[in-house]
Amino acid sequence: MKMLFALAAVFALNAQAASLNDLNELKAPFKLAALPYANNALEAAVDAKTMEIHHDKHHQAYVDKLNENIGSEKGDLKSILANASKRSDLVRNNAGGHWNHSFFWTVLTPKAAEQKMPARLKKEIDGAFGSVDKFKEAFEKAAAGRFGSGWAWLIRDASGKLAITSTANQDNPLMDLGKETGTPVFGLDVWEHAYYLRYQNKRPDYLKNMWKIVNWKQVDEYDQEALKK
Repeated sequence: MKMLFALAAVFALNAQAASLNDLNELKAPFKLAALPYANNALEAAVDAKTMEIHHDKHHQAYVDKLNENIGSEKGDLKSILANASKRSDLVRNNAGGHWNHSFFWTVLTPKAAEQKMPARLKKEIDGAFGSVDKFKEAFEKAAAGRFGSGWAWLIRDASGKLAITSTANQDNPLMDLGKETGTPVFGLDVWEHAYYLRYQNKRPDYLKNMWKIVNWKQVDEYDQEALKK
């Protein structure tokens, strides 16, 4: 019995994309991966009910609608995003919703060791923004300033530099939409469903609390992967 539980735990963890490449290469029919932590594991910033609804209802709906609207197509997720301007709104929105959330769950963690920013990443952020505090201030400004629903991102842009940007709805910097593009290394959901049960209309409070649960170890790994491209 213990072996069965151990295998189930390994499967749950491996269900999440381990790298940007793994995430980009997901193919239809798409599936909703299990969260890599319990719904109540991120209570320092996000309540369990929000996590349950956000993952089990909202993310599942993006997966279901994406599968429904691409039919028998077998292309990978990145290819769909890279041609988002040529796709229907339903495919664009739901493909973005699936990629964005699959990515989002991995850059959050309840583990203190993973919440510590690696020295390499700190040096990169200091060089790009002046300090980690200045980076957080600029990121919060971009996230708070996104009107309506959307996302804030830390990306490696086309020149390889770290940059902060934001996108509306379920768009992301991988899409060919003629805006600031690049490879996401960190992202934060600013749709109201991500925070409203606890924070109501106080998005800035949500943004400040989210730093408590960022998986900087994973962000650093994504950034190193982005630099190799």
